[in-house]
Amino acid sequence: MSSAAEQEAVAGKRAADEARPSVVVNGARRAAPPPTVPAWPGTPVPLGARFRTGPGQVAGTNFALWAGGAEAVELCLFDGPGPGARESRVRLTELTHEIWHGFVPGVLPGQRYGYRVHGRWDPWTGARWNPAKLLLDPYARAVDGDFALPPQVYGHVRDWPEQRVADTVRDERDSAPFVPKGVVVHDGGPDDEWTYDRRPKTPWADSVIYELHVRGFTKRHPGIPEELRGTYAGLAHPAAVEHLTRLGVTAVELLPVHQFAHESHLLERGLRNYWGYNSVGYFAPHAAYAASGTTGEQVGEFRRMVRALHAAGIEVILDVVYNHTAEAGELGPTLSLKGIDNRGYYRLQSDARRYADYTGCGNTLHVVQPHVLRLITDSLRYWVTEMGVDGFRFDLAAALARSMHDVDMLSPFLAVIAQDPVLRRVKLIAEPWDVGSGGYQVGAFPPLWTEWNDRYRGAVRDFWRHALPDVREMGYRLSGSSDLYAWGGRRPYASVNFVTAHDGFTLRDLVSYERKRNEANGEGNRDGSDDNRSWNCGTEGETDDAAVGALRRRQLRNLMTTLLLSTGVPMLVAGDEMGRTQRGSNNAYCQDNEISWVDWSLLEDPEWRPLFELTSRLLALRHRHPVLRRRAFFSGRPHSADGLRDLAWFTARGTEMTERDWYSPAATLGMYLSGRDIPGRDERGEAICDDSFLAVLHAGAAPAEFVLPGPPWAERYEVLVDTGREDQASEPGTAHPAGAPVTVPARTVLLLRAG
Repeated sequence: MSSAAEQEAVAGKRAADEARPSVVVNGARRAAPPPTVPAWPGTPVPLGARFRTGPGQVAGTNFALWAGGAEAVELCLFDGPGPGARESRVRLTELTHEIWHGFVPGVLPGQRYGYRVHGRWDPWTGARWNPAKLLLDPYARAVDGDFALPPQVYGHVRDWPEQRVADTVRDERDSAPFVPKGVVVHDGGPDDEWTYDRRPKTPWADSVIYELHVRGFTKRHPGIPEELRGTYAGLAHPAAVEHLTRLGVTAVELLPVHQFAHESHLLERGLRNYWGYNSVGYFAPHAAYAASGTTGEQVGEFRRMVRALHAAGIEVILDVVYNHTAEAGELGPTLSLKGIDNRGYYRLQSDARRYADYTGCGNTLHVVQPHVLRLITDSLRYWVTEMGVDGFRFDLAAALARSMHDVDMLSPFLAVIAQDPVLRRVKLIAEPWDVGSGGYQVGAFPPLWTEWNDRYRGAVRDFWRHALPDVREMGYRLSGSSDLYAWGGRRPYASVNFVTAHDGFTLRDLVSYERKRNEANGEGNRDGSDDNRSWNCGTEGETDDAAVGALRRRQLRNLMTTLLLSTGVPMLVAGDEMGRTQRGSNNAYCQDNEISWVDWSLLEDPEWRPLFELTSRLLALRHRHPVLRRRAFFSGRPHSADGLRDLAWFTARGTEMTERDWYSPAATLGMYLSGRDIPGRDERGEAICDDSFLAVLHAGAAPAEFVLPGPPWAERYEVLVDTGREDQASEPGTAHPAGAPVTVPARTVLLLRAG
């Protein structure tokens, strides 16, 4: 918040205080305490604020808050928006199993509220209760207002002279004018009726994930009305949905849409958190993405977005951040959990003033605690059953799988998910690492889970910049990563294959930059990874050199084609299909501007339109051919008397690869996929039979001759994809006899149908 805004907030609060009756305390006249409202006992379940009819058919809201170790809890009701809103307090006197609860008659949907929790201030033992700080309900279904981070929102004194910080001294100033409020939401009504919603329930093997940012995807779309751009309603608009269906993806993976806060160091630089990996409200759709309002309207708008995508056959997966919160470490603000029960919600070190940080964000939620586990699973079930989502991608999932210290695949979190009748049925994607010791767990999650496979990303990038020492790694990644996932009943679709993600270079920047350009973040270009495995094709950054531009576009086609022909679940990033650039930024987490937003003019640019056409054509091909969407790993063994195998690898000489060939730094690799005798049966119990294909990947800087394998593999071959061509509007359609040599242009993928 700017200094002017802070002054306005303080003035508003002062005016509200002056309007109250005053009292004399120790000879000084002060504003009287806020008025109190009586509460009925209510019930301890469900947690949160639930509007209902109480005893005697009296309408009101039941409030329930878990606050282990607290001495008292006050519910604070606000009569309007903004810092000048009048506050009324309700003492919750009922306590059941550490849950403070009460029913308040007359509190209706749209009511803004928060909590003040009383208890000891003893940071040395992890106790950080401070009733001067208004706290957001962890179960709030909607949030009104934005987080500013002036000194008043910190539980400890932060603005001593000479900028000294003393996290052991309690700050007694009221934070209410500077923090958003929870909003009571009506659970009933038309937005809760899912009668006409039909979940696509796309099988994992058939899935194609499209990672997008609600605001960034819609902000510049010319077909979306301006007032809807950047919102859930904008993503539900036919113009947005039409692009997704025309492209051919089956699911959108939304960057975080839980209510999140902006970090203080960003606000001080005039920046904001764009990605949203700084959650503070696990039940509330982020209010800034709502076009309809922020006093509960965002809930209905989100649900309507889900319905619109479902109607188009597109699933909705949420990127969720349950590993840490926006309250950071001991020097961070007091916004919610830290003030409710710091010791109960967060992992603390042996020095309880300090937080165990497995996330790199200052704190780690203590998931082995039953009430923390309940918060997470209640949130997940809510988004599935009441908001309609189809799955989740868990940020830094290894942090959630830690028991006391080590990552444990039998941890309480994973065990609870495995037996939950709702959650075990949805799509679950792990980012299988965190920043702590032993946190890298690619390939280790149990069979219910799929994983972001960063080894796929590294191998494909290295192959196309001709940096792999040999082709063994590439063989595993193209064929489903059996070395990582062929255990415990896992399938090839356990691997979510990706070349780019929100974190890192875009696909276009991957072939345009070898050095990151993150100066706009204000961190001296120290942030963001230095291990990009990128190649700029001979010139750093944007260029007018026609030859370099042509090579870069070819490399984009190579990377996209490789991704969509690989066994596993492909994930694309919004805008990569049309050459989106972030101008060399590989860490645009705080760039809520044109650096991050999708530039839709690229779709009509003749330079970039062919990439979209190729991507759409490849996805249609993948959809038509089950051999490209295998549900079981390849065996590599003959399935018939003629010796034909489901998977075979060929050298450029047209001979099958030997052990020695796998250990050579070959630039050319042939992968044969047989469509005969595909494991499994179709919906009617019939055997699945498909065409067979030969993919030739050539990463060399000069053209190469590739001899097409003869019988039993094929009698002839028809070229379906040639990434050496600029025009991708149609298939090449060139046919070659088996045994014939074909010239593969430098840095090219050929996909041929075997006949």
